[in-house]
Amino acid sequence: MIDRRIKFRHIQCFVEICREKSLKQAAEKLFLTQPAISKTLKELEEILGAALLVRNRAGVALTKEGEVFLHFAEQSLAALQQGLAGVEQVGAEGKVRLAVGALPSVAARLMPEVVREMAEIAPDVEIQIMDGPHAYLVDRLRLGMLDVVIGRLGQPETMQGLSFTQLYEERVEFIVRAGHPLLDAPDLKRIGEWQVIYPPAGAAIRPLVERFLIAHGVGEIPDRLESVSGAFGRVYTRRSDAIWIISAGVVANEIADGFLVPLPFETGITRGPVGLMSRPDETLSPQEQLFRLALGRAIARSGLKENISD
Repeated sequence: MIDRRIKFRHIQCFVEICREKSLKQAAEKLFLTQPAISKTLKELEEILGAALLVRNRAGVALTKEGEVFLHFAEQSLAALQQGLAGVEQVGAEGKVRLAVGALPSVAARLMPEVVREMAEIAPDVEIQIMDGPHAYLVDRLRLGMLDVVIGRLGQPETMQGLSFTQLYEERVEFIVRAGHPLLDAPDLKRIGEWQVIYPPAGAAIRPLVERFLIAHGVGEIPDRLESVSGAFGRVYTRRSDAIWIISAGVVANEIADGFLVPLPFETGITRGPVGLMSRPDETLSPQEQLFRLALGRAIARSGLKENISD
């Protein structure tokens, strides 16, 4: 029997601490004070009669008991989120909703075509799109706040408990405004002479970029601005001499229009799979099956290599 002393706030706080690996950051996400979230965690551990987390230099780490409890705590939150979404759908005048997470490169390059395809084959499905960095989206996928996520394959530790179906491959580009001085004499080792918009920690492309720069002998970049915002990067790069390191799909439209230009560096080493992520333990809903069909059509129409299993 479930101990009635365990409340929703206990589960929510514990899961958020595990996701952020920090009591301070978890408290900020939940709009709580650090003493309040520490008290909630202590209450949960006292109810369970076991230590769930231990603190270390990196933040917090799960105990064996914590690993077991986290698995079921995440499932509980996901189930609750799905229940809430189901109630919303009942009152949505027959509209069926599908919540899709899209990394910036996908949101800019592919999702407009997917939405157009869905409007044709499934006009009664309401698409909700959330964009953001990889870690943010996959966390919400696990919690049931998103039905699917489309983006780059992340590091192994970020993909645990998720299925991944590759759709196509994409590489990273070094983007500048038209007329940038580096275009006259391209030299990768000179990028540190300008401000560089760099993928932040948690971005799927960051490890690829770091390996690429190390392989080409590029040292520390003195003026580095970390951002994953496509909206910011497009405007700021056009209005400055900044060099933007970003997935090609994010700026495909701007490159085609001539507003932004990729520096002629060979970045094939940064190529990586982009795919569809989902929770593997769930049966595909009718709306998700239609979405996969629309996704396949959009990829074929855009010229990207299609690789979607039925």
